[in-house]
Amino acid sequence: MNTDAFAHHKRVAALVLIGMVAAVTGCSSSTPPPPAAPPAAPPPPPPPPTGIVTLNINSTTAMTAPSQMPTFAGTTFGAVGTYDKIRGTASGTLDPKDPKNAVITDIALAPVDANGLVEYNMDFYILKPSDLTKGNHKVFFELPNRGGKQYGPLNLSAGGNDPTTAADAGTAWLQNQGYTIVWGGWEPTVSRANNSMGVTVPVPLNADGSHITGQVYEYIENDNATTMSASLPYAANSTDTTLATLTVKQHLTDTPTTIPSTGWTWTSPTTIALLPAGTPFTQSAIYELVYTAKDPWVAGIGLAAIRDLAAFLRNATADTAGTANPLAGDVQRMVSFGSSQPARTMNDFIWLGFNQDLTGKQVFDGVFNWVAGGDGVAINYRFEQSGMTERNRQQHLYPEGIFPFAYATTTDPLTGKTDGRDSRCSASNTCPLVMNIDSANEYWVKAGSMLHSTATGSDLPDAVNFRTYLISGSQHGGPGAANSLGVCAQFVNSTDQFPALRALFEDLDQWIDGTAPPDSKVPKVADGTAVFATVNPATEAIAIGSVSQIALGFPTIPGLNFDGLITVHNVWDWGPQFDQGIISVVPPTPTGKVYPNFVSKVDVDGNEVAGIRLPPVSVPVATTAGWNHRATAFGGPDGCESSGLLVPFAPDQATRTTIGDPRLSLTERYGTHAAYASAVAAAAASLQAQRFLLPLDVQTYITNAQKPVVVTANPIYGTYTW
Repeated sequence: MNTDAFAHHKRVAALVLIGMVAAVTGCSSSTPPPPAAPPAAPPPPPPPPTGIVTLNINSTTAMTAPSQMPTFAGTTFGAVGTYDKIRGTASGTLDPKDPKNAVITDIALAPVDANGLVEYNMDFYILKPSDLTKGNHKVFFELPNRGGKQYGPLNLSAGGNDPTTAADAGTAWLQNQGYTIVWGGWEPTVSRANNSMGVTVPVPLNADGSHITGQVYEYIENDNATTMSASLPYAANSTDTTLATLTVKQHLTDTPTTIPSTGWTWTSPTTIALLPAGTPFTQSAIYELVYTAKDPWVAGIGLAAIRDLAAFLRNATADTAGTANPLAGDVQRMVSFGSSQPARTMNDFIWLGFNQDLTGKQVFDGVFNWVAGGDGVAINYRFEQSGMTERNRQQHLYPEGIFPFAYATTTDPLTGKTDGRDSRCSASNTCPLVMNIDSANEYWVKAGSMLHSTATGSDLPDAVNFRTYLISGSQHGGPGAANSLGVCAQFVNSTDQFPALRALFEDLDQWIDGTAPPDSKVPKVADGTAVFATVNPATEAIAIGSVSQIALGFPTIPGLNFDGLITVHNVWDWGPQFDQGIISVVPPTPTGKVYPNFVSKVDVDGNEVAGIRLPPVSVPVATTAGWNHRATAFGGPDGCESSGLLVPFAPDQATRTTIGDPRLSLTERYGTHAAYASAVAAAAASLQAQRFLLPLDVQTYITNAQKPVVVTANPIYGTYTW
């Protein structure tokens, strides 16, 4: 290679080298390049699922509690067609730190899984149209009463805990409209026998891992002379009888007698018996036991379970394992139904904020409470006993009747608290439309007037989302058998309240659509229909009330004792941690403070003038009331708890004047049976016009009024037919 060519190659190589160095060192710029960015951090894992996470649907071939598709032996319900029965359990988890769950007593002490979540498992039961497109896309969600289904009388069906046969379906008022019917277990104390439904919840422990113990009060009463043991909800911490106290008394206001520790025994940690062995408990006597128990449940989880199941069925597509929600995409409306105990549960459900689900959505559109009064169910307390209920002579020493009673926010001068059952849902904009319907019995034995009055006894106006109705002159729950006494001194009340309930349930459904229901119909101070109780001296251990016969306007009926006995709600001292769900004063001590309570004034026959007066009250053949007395053999003259009374009119003037009955006889007031039947038809038609009866029930009243009035073995008038 010549010299010039070699020099040229050297110059080219040098230029290339300089370019390469410049590219690497960035010598074309005075600032060095930024360092390379670190690799992006992986996104945090999603939070573990809460609420219902697993749906365990029983197969149709399961050995016990099988699902059935279709059920009711293939019965079809109008255009809706057949129904399926789906049974199983649902497993859920709760974040104890979530404010929506933190209200649950002892949830912070419950055992948790690897994700720090609290687990529970609940029973569920669904009756749904086989073809959901043919249903009405509405859910009737019933909370079981002590594990059992109560929908039968409302549905005009046989009811039962496992409705399966065509006969079980009955008239099927709900199915013929296309409702899906759901039940969910919520109570941890119930037996699961006989298709009862409940929830399994954890037992909390102290922070050091030790058992939680506490004093428990137990009310024991048996209306027979053969019972020889009593079962208790919680295990005793010790079976040494000297560490517990058992007393007995015959009547509510008697001074109790202590049974010596040698006069009874623990037959297991959860059962007691009298000694010597084989001694029965005295019929209708009141036994009260105070003992130290251990291992309470985190029972308030039952409220969360109802919330979570309803929210899952309404909103979810499938559970975390991919099991399909059997109602996925169908639910457009969800209304709860509770009779008695579960209706009181729904009062607490709303008060404690559970109508807001874990995502912030509203759970129930409507709440239909039958015979709840203004009381709660006392489930959210340590060592709760939600199966107990206060009445004239029973179970006063449980935290059932505590402020707040009304849905509207009020101030209680007796405790200094300001609250209302709607307070929490108002703040979250998740309040349902609520109907609370009561019998006369709730006013006489559960201070029911407090649902719509202040703690000073003033009327409360209807809240925008609330109505309340009295079914005049009726007893608790449902009608008693005609011409029957039970354990009472007078015939129990056979007035059937369910015709009015069916109409009101339809009114609630229309209310959700925007058509306001009838105004509340209850006794009021303002219109003079409210008659207040007076209270015995505050020195009594339990303050009870009485209603003046003169003020009430109740007639003097030969053979009927009127003493005006009425329950009033005492203000008790439960201990300093009561507002945190812990009862430390057992039994509670009286403060001497009592809430006012009133009942409806009555007409000359003794029938209530306020409320919805069904034909048995407005066109009567008897005096009906929400109270009764126990027969002497069953603890009389104490009140007969949930039973009302029915005292027939005399058939004619001669019969009534013989004993001095001031009430007109049937012949005197109606003349003929045909005239009576005509009056019933007119009264039923008027109630339909007011939206308190449906046409199907109007026709039933008309048909039944054609039948003779039959009285058998009445304590006053014996037997007659008119």
